Amino acid sequence: MNLGLNLISLLGIGGLCVVAWLGSENRRIIPWNVIVFGIGLQLLVGFIVFGLGSGVVEGINSLLNPILDASEAGGRFLFGGSKSLLANDWVIGAGPGAAGRWLARAVGSGYVQVPGDRIGPDSLNPGFSYVLAFRALPQIIFFAGLVSLLYRIQIGGFSILGLDIPKFNPMNAIVRVFAIVFQKTMKISGAESLSGAANIFVGIESAIAIKPFLPKMTRSEICAILTSCFGSIASSVLGLYAGFLRPSFPSIAGHLVSASILTIPACFVVAKILVPETEEPETMGSLPEDVEDEDGKPKPSYMDSLIVGALDGVKMAVGIAAVLIAILGVIALFNAPFNALSNLVGGGDSLIVQFLQNPLRNLMGMLFVPLTALTGVATDWPTLWNASLLIGQRLFETSIPPYLALNGLASSGVLNQRALLIVSYVLCGFAHLPSYGIFVGGVASLVPERRGEISALGFKSLWAATLATLMTGCVAGLFYGLLGDPTSVIGG
Repeated sequence: MNLGLNLISLLGIGGLCVVAWLGSENRRIIPWNVIVFGIGLQLLVGFIVFGLGSGVVEGINSLLNPILDASEAGGRFLFGGSKSLLANDWVIGAGPGAAGRWLARAVGSGYVQVPGDRIGPDSLNPGFSYVLAFRALPQIIFFAGLVSLLYRIQIGGFSILGLDIPKFNPMNAIVRVFAIVFQKTMKISGAESLSGAANIFVGIESAIAIKPFLPKMTRSEICAILTSCFGSIASSVLGLYAGFLRPSFPSIAGHLVSASILTIPACFVVAKILVPETEEPETMGSLPEDVEDEDGKPKPSYMDSLIVGALDGVKMAVGIAAVLIAILGVIALFNAPFNALSNLVGGGDSLIVQFLQNPLRNLMGMLFVPLTALTGVATDWPTLWNASLLIGQRLFETSIPPYLALNGLASSGVLNQRALLIVSYVLCGFAHLPSYGIFVGGVASLVPERRGEISALGFKSLWAATLATLMTGCVAGLFYGLLGDPTSVIGG
């Protein structure tokens, strides 16, 4: 353990607040209550996660890992695998023809030679051992359906010892508990507290709960709501990210839940510094009640909720695939002339050639070096540079390619466990340009008369969310190895 790095992480929390203050709309207004209690909540959660032993994270992890395993069952059934009806035994049969044979191996555990093969295991492309479209995207569909079902389940409606227990939804109850904590401690409005708490579990859907209040919300409230959207992740993609890192980070699922909770107070801290509150919010001091369906239609059945959620997951999975294809293609097109220029300059390992081989990613890495250093990820240049590359890569490419690369760098020993932990916390969010249209457009569609103001706050909120996720990494870096064995944090 390096206490110097822990100290850098602690100072980095204050440093990121200063960076946010430099871009504030009104530097004379400093929301001290939000800053003190927001950071205090993060430190409290960090102490619980890292200070009370590995049992907390391991408990969450042991609960989520079976769910992650179950999320692959449907994909294996459709596309093949060791437990699939499509390709039950690779030695006896490898599926219906060449396409089924390739699909089975793409989502399976590796190459197994069967009669009739024209290639051997050494000549098969190693990349076929994991194909994102067939392994990861079906998980999004599963988690979207599961979360939709959880939001529909009602318990209660009975009496115990003469006490009537009303029906309630456990997910909504958990969200309201978080909202009350945020509202009472940081003294923010009830509407933004409720939206931020919902963002721990869902995405843009969190804004629907506060739709009636959006027309009269203050500019600071809207910035905070957008920031919490950008800074958090939906439960539907938690399984996606966890699946990437489980080989090198066995307890990643529990830590992603921790990061989701930590990020919301950080989002409020940074958003309130960037856009200080200068008005009196409508829901200040109170928490909005649940919004009932206005059309009076009966609530869907449990099966309907599961199916509708899964169908929404299909849209999300297709959207993610489309964004990755478009964004990565445009980036490759942007890099192409620079790659050609690097060939003209000549080979070798000169800095100019290395920069020209991937200019956009290297440029983002350079810009994020100071901010990455504030997290206390490392003091040696190779580790700091690789961590900065991954964090900067997210801005244009979403968190998916960086998480995939992070697993490879950690497995090969390029990044140590401290860097693995901090970067995995920082990447846990939608703080990237591809999400801009989703969140800004989604909120604007709920209150079209304020579309211009919401669009103007979009990039400011994205910047706030970027700083908030870095602050989450600082908290992880502060507690890494400080209160226990650092190796127990990663698990395994």
